[in-house]
Amino acid sequence: MQHDAMLQSWNVDTLKVEDHDLPMFQHSGIPTNIKKLLIVSHVIHYRHKGRLYAYGPYAREIDMWAQLFPQVIIAAPRRQTIPPNDAQVFTQHNITIVPQPETGGHTIGAKLSQAARLPMMLWSLCAAMLDADAIQVRCPGNLGLLGVILAPMFSRYLVAKYAGQWNGYEGERTTVRLQRSVLKSNWWKGPVTVYGQWPDQPPHVIPFFTSMMTAEQVDHAVTKAQGKEIASPLRVLFSGRLVKEKRVSALLNAAKLAMDNGLQMELVLLGQGPEEASLRAQATELGILERVVFLGGLPFEEALEWYDWAHCLVLPSVHSEGWPKVIAEAMCSGVVCIAVRHGQVPTMLEGRGLLLEEGTPDEIADALQGVARNPQGFKPMMQEASQWARGYSLDGLREANAELLARFWGEAQTKSSARKRLWSRRRGQGVGA
Repeated sequence: MQHDAMLQSWNVDTLKVEDHDLPMFQHSGIPTNIKKLLIVSHVIHYRHKGRLYAYGPYAREIDMWAQLFPQVIIAAPRRQTIPPNDAQVFTQHNITIVPQPETGGHTIGAKLSQAARLPMMLWSLCAAMLDADAIQVRCPGNLGLLGVILAPMFSRYLVAKYAGQWNGYEGERTTVRLQRSVLKSNWWKGPVTVYGQWPDQPPHVIPFFTSMMTAEQVDHAVTKAQGKEIASPLRVLFSGRLVKEKRVSALLNAAKLAMDNGLQMELVLLGQGPEEASLRAQATELGILERVVFLGGLPFEEALEWYDWAHCLVLPSVHSEGWPKVIAEAMCSGVVCIAVRHGQVPTMLEGRGLLLEEGTPDEIADALQGVARNPQGFKPMMQEASQWARGYSLDGLREANAELLARFWGEAQTKSSARKRLWSRRRGQGVGA
């Protein structure tokens, strides 16, 4: 009751929960005493008309976690406003949110504001952790850094998801490297799921994957891939946030080069972000605006339809992609994926797509023209990509996570019980009296 009162004082958002809505455990190996999972996340959530929203792929994954536990509590920033187009409502009714202060930014003012709010952030996060049976921390992020430091003080049932590039990259922020160092250390006593397999890692760092497509959506995409034919004009897609790190400007320059060399192509940019205005201006200056469509953000189900449309997906970013979900989703639909060799991209595309060394506009343009010149020659690659990607579905992700927790948390429970029995036996023998 004391914990509940403390949480209520921090304005917990509660979705209406009926007893029959509570999920049953999907995996018998997860300790039955774990009822409440706390998820620490930096993702911005939106409260609108009594419902909770967040970025689509993230919301779908949290829904998956809510199928494994009777109650999921999210400690994350929350805004009272209309959600953006690429947000999706949470569908599981056993999800609540404990709003956390929203911080961030790279300016001196933003850093000072973040420092001033630190005591409130610590208090709010500790209050949420005190009420949880198990804690998941999602990294990298501002709250992720606090989460990996605090969580081991509150629970022995821990799990972390590191969604960035685990081997690091040039220009990486110090706070990101610090999160990775803490997760590798003995301080973090739980599994850490990372994208890809890296040498010389501690045993609790587990290679993992991610997916947002249900088994039904995967089957639909594979069916579409079987009949896909590359034709003219070449249909080129970019899917992701319109931020500098994604290097969409390089794709626009590549499109200009390819068109000047006679390639008939259509380019669709799926996503939104702070760079949209400058990218529109660039397309206008290059004289290709009439061949470029800015779709903005779309709900996940609508976004998937554009993979059916596309012949090629281009991902020009050169670092921090980790395991790009958009590549796996596009591969499933038989799309020829073109991306820069970094992170886990080579693992995904070696023999199943086109890998670029630097992602220059010339490289991208050459790759697009190569696909257009030999459409039949890429058919085997498209089918191979689709068959490989069909193994990664949201249903498979749920089962894989349940098995992971059953293994690590079952061991934690066994060790805890053994320590209690040993202590009880020592007390009975008068040891330490």
